[in-house]
Amino acid sequence: MERLEEKLKILADAAKYDVSCSSSGSKRKNTGGIGDASHSGICHTYTEDGRCVSLLKILLTNHCIYDCAFCVSRRSNDIQRAAFTVEEVVQLTMNFYRRNYIEGLFLSSGIFKNADYTMERLLRIAKKLRTEERYNGYIHLKTIPGASEELIQQAGLYVDRMSINLELPTDEGLKLVAPEKDHDSVRKPLAFVNDKLKQYKDEKKSLKHIPSFVPAGQSTQMVIGATPENDYQIMQVADDFYTNYNLKRVYYSGYIPIANTDSLLPQIGTKPPLVRENRLYQTDWLMRFYGFKIHEILNPEFQNLDLEIDPKLSWALRHPQLFPIDINTADYWTIIRIPGVGRQSAMKIIQARKFGKLREYQLKKMGIAYNRARHFMICADSLITLGDIKMEHVRRHILQGTPRNQPSVTQLSLF
Repeated sequence: MERLEEKLKILADAAKYDVSCSSSGSKRKNTGGIGDASHSGICHTYTEDGRCVSLLKILLTNHCIYDCAFCVSRRSNDIQRAAFTVEEVVQLTMNFYRRNYIEGLFLSSGIFKNADYTMERLLRIAKKLRTEERYNGYIHLKTIPGASEELIQQAGLYVDRMSINLELPTDEGLKLVAPEKDHDSVRKPLAFVNDKLKQYKDEKKSLKHIPSFVPAGQSTQMVIGATPENDYQIMQVADDFYTNYNLKRVYYSGYIPIANTDSLLPQIGTKPPLVRENRLYQTDWLMRFYGFKIHEILNPEFQNLDLEIDPKLSWALRHPQLFPIDINTADYWTIIRIPGVGRQSAMKIIQARKFGKLREYQLKKMGIAYNRARHFMICADSLITLGDIKMEHVRRHILQGTPRNQPSVTQLSLF
């Protein structure tokens, strides 16, 4: 028992660097066994730097045949090594679940021996939980790059979500610090699972009983700040993966410096680029839910995000010709482009103006960040328009309104 606890401590700590642990989207229902992922989802905890950590979140092993310079589990790193057996992971998951410590399993692994050897063990864990323990809770499984399609397809029948880490945004960056890896070994499994998802969806139209296959979809993760890619390159990669592989999420993980002798990497003492990480997430959100195209936010003339202000505000300040927007006549997709106005607030505005023209006092009650939004819109009782104000003055005025105990480089709300 003491040895199992020691393994858990080592392998849970090693798993904290993987941030792609989302749980939304599952539709797996309880069929008489234990757990239900379709309603309760998964519990989360938050680290000091704001990262979301799902429980039970562990590695099968931190032994690895690869020597990626940015990874704490690389083979040349002098760390404590451990490996769970298949039975130990199943036992931990069920015991933690019965004690109400967790509502799901996030399982990744270092690669020992080869990709198929590791993937086969991950598959056995998921299959054993589903078929022998009758566990219906949430399972997020990491696909092992280079694993055979047969193993990936079988695993997809037992898990809710699969993900595979892209590691670095570009092939050039990957070759710089992880020359043993390549992006093709990531793209191929993503494409295979995406094709299978489409196949199962088509079969459901003509067949009554079709097994559930990766119902919560796929995701990937990129390490940010370990190699010199700019934000435009990073978001181009994300846009490509959303378009071609229908991913649910792309995660951006700020590089956390670890003990290393590689001069190509940021050295110990360098802080993780958490503000940049937040800006990338905000840009990702704008592209997925606000109708923005990548070239509107980032392009060859504007390759890096402004760390002082959120990307929507940055875009608005660079496009004064599009403002002010008349809140009483503009459509939904135009209104949500106003800095300080989120999707829910935009819907409230659309609904409320059916009963008459909206005025300043009404907008303030709708949950918008009015002190920011007022520079970019007009309502029924507006006295001035944006044309009377220079954009550099608007930026300065908004930044001056940041609370004194809060640095201006912290994340600004999109809502």
